[in-house]
Amino acid sequence: MKPRILEYLICPACLPEETPLRLENAQTLGGEIDEGILECDRCRRVYRIEGGVASVVAQHAGLSAEGLRYEAPDLLSAYLWSHYADLFEDPDSTGAYAQWAEQISPASGAGLDAGCATGRFSFEMSSKCEFVIGVDLSESFVRTARRIMQERGLIFRIKEEGRIFSDRAFVLPPGWDSEKVDFLVADANALPFRSGSFSCVASLNLIDKIAHPLEHIGETSRAACTSGAQLLISDPFSWSEAVCASDRWLGGVADGRFAGAGMDNIARLLSGKGRLAGPAWQIARKGEVWWKIRNHRNHFELIRSLFIKAER
Repeated sequence: MKPRILEYLICPACLPEETPLRLENAQTLGGEIDEGILECDRCRRVYRIEGGVASVVAQHAGLSAEGLRYEAPDLLSAYLWSHYADLFEDPDSTGAYAQWAEQISPASGAGLDAGCATGRFSFEMSSKCEFVIGVDLSESFVRTARRIMQERGLIFRIKEEGRIFSDRAFVLPPGWDSEKVDFLVADANALPFRSGSFSCVASLNLIDKIAHPLEHIGETSRAACTSGAQLLISDPFSWSEAVCASDRWLGGVADGRFAGAGMDNIARLLSGKGRLAGPAWQIARKGEVWWKIRNHRNHFELIRSLFIKAER
């Protein structure tokens, strides 16, 4: 973990109180914090740093079946392909991440990539922001993203069919600065960061994958600067009761507070028709990006992700 992250961190278990975390028993390696603990003086919780990865999650009751799915090797491989296939010129890849990156303007402060998975958009943001923190609940994803950060690339296996695999390799472009990026295990519904810390916040394909999407929208708004900030949210709105109870969906229902389409409801929330932290957002633009996940060479998921770019 890069020491610079310490200036942003608070205890997620104490929210809405913002209690800083104290670093103890730190062991460094190559200028980074390799081992140690982060302790909250208010609630006495301890968060561990192991192998350079800090896990700053308020609840440790164990992952759900959906959460465990994101620790599986097959899904890690699928996301690595989705994030980086264009870098090794796979003919089936899309330009989704480059299209999302085009929506971000250069920012004078730090950036946050909520639900960063294996890190692609965090690296994209490093060319626009002074520093970027990517967070995800999957330890497998975060450790892989940090390995890519340190090694500037990766060789990984993808499934061809059944038990037949092949290797793929990629190298990060020189314009993506690993020194300006780091990754944490954290919950996007209880972000361990001070309010107003980030001038750029991104949440890509996450809203329909978490149990409390409204809380996540609130947390992204809280973490963003009160002025001079930009927010990029993109999602296919594939609502599922296996992930989130239907009474907490932000769309996809015929009646209730969030009747209608998810994107329309999020635009209303950001525009001030909700109880989000900080000033209202101005909607700069909306659009769509076609995104793809590869399960094996004959099975792809083609997903239309609708995005909204907001500023304040």
